[in-house]
Amino acid sequence: MALSKPCTLLIVIAGMERFAFKGVASNLVCYLTDVMEMNNSSAAKYVNSWVGFTWMLPLLVATLADSYWDRYATILASSLLYAAGLVALTSRTLTWPWIHSNKPGSVSSLSLSLYMISLGQGGYNPSLQAFGAEQNEDELFCTNNDDQNSDKKSLFFQWWYFGVCCGSLLGVAVMSYIQDTFGWGLGFSIPTLAMMISILMFLCGNRCYMHKQGRIMDGKLEDIVVGAKALFSKMIRCGRCLPSKEYTLVELELQGKELCNEDSDQEVQGFKEKPDESMQLLEAVNIVLRLLPVWLMLLMFAVIFQQPSTFFTKQGMSMKRNIGTEFKIPPAALQSAITMAIILLMPLYDTYFIPLVRTLTRNEKGITIFQRIGIGMVLSVVAMIVAAITEKRRLEVSKNRETESEELQFSIFWLLPQYILLGISDIFTVVGMQEFFYCEVPARMRTVGMALNTSVFGVGSFLSALLISVIEHLTISGDGKNSWFSDDMAEARLDYYYWFLALSSAISLLSFVIFCKFFRK
Repeated sequence: MALSKPCTLLIVIAGMERFAFKGVASNLVCYLTDVMEMNNSSAAKYVNSWVGFTWMLPLLVATLADSYWDRYATILASSLLYAAGLVALTSRTLTWPWIHSNKPGSVSSLSLSLYMISLGQGGYNPSLQAFGAEQNEDELFCTNNDDQNSDKKSLFFQWWYFGVCCGSLLGVAVMSYIQDTFGWGLGFSIPTLAMMISILMFLCGNRCYMHKQGRIMDGKLEDIVVGAKALFSKMIRCGRCLPSKEYTLVELELQGKELCNEDSDQEVQGFKEKPDESMQLLEAVNIVLRLLPVWLMLLMFAVIFQQPSTFFTKQGMSMKRNIGTEFKIPPAALQSAITMAIILLMPLYDTYFIPLVRTLTRNEKGITIFQRIGIGMVLSVVAMIVAAITEKRRLEVSKNRETESEELQFSIFWLLPQYILLGISDIFTVVGMQEFFYCEVPARMRTVGMALNTSVFGVGSFLSALLISVIEHLTISGDGKNSWFSDDMAEARLDYYYWFLALSSAISLLSFVIFCKFFRK
């Protein structure tokens, strides 16, 4: 079974977008401290706030895009805004030597560029993935072979994830080296060029794409609501006289007719009965409230998720990075270890881990969704403990130097274990979260479920910025110069911060384990 040419093209385009985004985001904290002259805590808070905004924005933009535009138009408009943001970022970087004296204005121009990228990505990523899935829609939804449909879906999303990971890996490893070695102008120009090429590739593939005609989404939002209510009323009416299994089949049949039958819109409009709006709203609220405890307990995992692009990178900048006499490892390049761990170990999860666990637990699935999430949370706590111990050792070596100008004889490779542990934890928790929030909501609320999933990382980014502000205020010294996040890495106490994150995450993990015992399936 092979993917169609449009799907393959869109996966390559998605990988190029990740290359462009990671090429900017992965090393941004170094740009802020080295070029913009921000202190460590301010740079970390800036990056966390921007990443949080970027994670949260698709909840709004994608919903509006589905309501008022078709996906092709959304992708095209969003990609142009995305590219405009990258062009603006590159332009201000190249003109920095002439504007650096006006620091407040330069920070504003930087923010404008970055948030243009966020706005573009907010509509681009979810629409591109959905548009890619639509390219096999005639096979996925209009055939009677359910096994083939499921395999086709799985194949597409597996290769999509692989393409995104490859783009991220190249963006982190290659661009961080270019930025550190050849400068930020070239370092931001290449992601901009990659994004522009991806837009041209998307336009060139226009003849190959399957464009949906007469989509229900092409109407006004009010029409969509009326149609959805009528369809829901029809399913409820059928469900009153059917067992639960047969009801599920009826629901799937109705969805299939909606997608494959041109007369389906007329059928939906023919129903005049409308279900009680308050009952639907109450049901949605109850589902969200039921999932809210899990959402809250995952926030500390999301906070840890932000550390590689902020303080882990700042740690690496103060360590020995030489390989031989010429080459220096860019500190942000170690983030590629997370992606490498995912790419290399993900196949082993299904091939070896699940069969082994299945024989031990005698459970057909091997482990439950909650167990998968919990294992990842445990690994994230271990990663923070390892990070704290490593940072403590780095400080000891730093204090034993004879002079401050002497190079720190502590290799950056000591940071690899914490990166790899976080990569392994992603295989368990991040994938488990997607499955949990997707499966625990009705079919008509799947968008809400996936929105809850992505919002964990958005809110987690903002929470990380808030924690940095509070801890900096509480730990600042009497002279107002040093705190846990001091600019002088020999005086900073990031090890304390990592212990704090490990303890907070352990408490969240304990709460999660207790909650799982009472969660009603």
